[in-house]
Amino acid sequence: MSYPRALFDQYRVVARIAVAVQSQYRMRNVMTLVGFLTEPVVYLAVWTAVANERGGSVGGYTPGTLAAYFIVWTLVRNMNVVFTPYGFEWRIRSGEMSGALLRPTHPIHYDMAFFAGWKLIWLTMWLPIAAGLVFVFRPTLHPEAIEIAVFAVAIWGAYVIRQLFQWLIGMVTFYTTRVAALFEIYMVAELMLSGRLVPMSLMPSWVQDIAAWLPFKWTFSFPIEALVGDLGTRALLLGLATQVLWIAIGSGLLAVAWRAAVKRYSAVGN
Repeated sequence: MSYPRALFDQYRVVARIAVAVQSQYRMRNVMTLVGFLTEPVVYLAVWTAVANERGGSVGGYTPGTLAAYFIVWTLVRNMNVVFTPYGFEWRIRSGEMSGALLRPTHPIHYDMAFFAGWKLIWLTMWLPIAAGLVFVFRPTLHPEAIEIAVFAVAIWGAYVIRQLFQWLIGMVTFYTTRVAALFEIYMVAELMLSGRLVPMSLMPSWVQDIAAWLPFKWTFSFPIEALVGDLGTRALLLGLATQVLWIAIGSGLLAVAWRAAVKRYSAVGN
């Protein structure tokens, strides 16, 4: 069997396992999704109040488009859940990483496939929650066909980018048993430069300039604005191309870092 076919089969099987496993934890998944609502609802309340104080808009967003932004935000946030760098510490301590190194494919493929399958469960559970948010906040959202198509691709591109770069941070545990400080710095950078905290148009221009050269924007802001904003066909296609570029960069960095990290790997267990 060819390697691409074997890899495809691995993704298919692992994704099906994820669906089966997560179907047994429906209440936990629902509570996790509900927990994710706190962050965007707070942001929405704050920025809606600011928009109303400024005559009905702020940074080009009205209360209706702000509602649309943060409701779509909840879907993008759910789709962006990946294996956390904190988990690498446990994998090494428990010996799971040692087993993963014996597999014929790179361990990241298991995480990619498992969390992709998990998304199918979360998407099903997100739909009624989104319907409730639409009923309460009355978003203004009238996407065109190309915006819907780009969004459908962009949320998966965002997922791959975020998985790659969090895996890169996680591999620091091959050199040290603690990665928390580095991960927290990364998360602060993501919060400020991704559009997760506020739409990027509400940030200072110098922050927007920095964000344009980093991967964070393409994991949150771009997918959301592809559906909510009025980017135009050229900007939509350029955004997808930029996601492809960051996937290539992340894959290249991961390949180089992985070769160096496994040479330093030493199992830790009980």
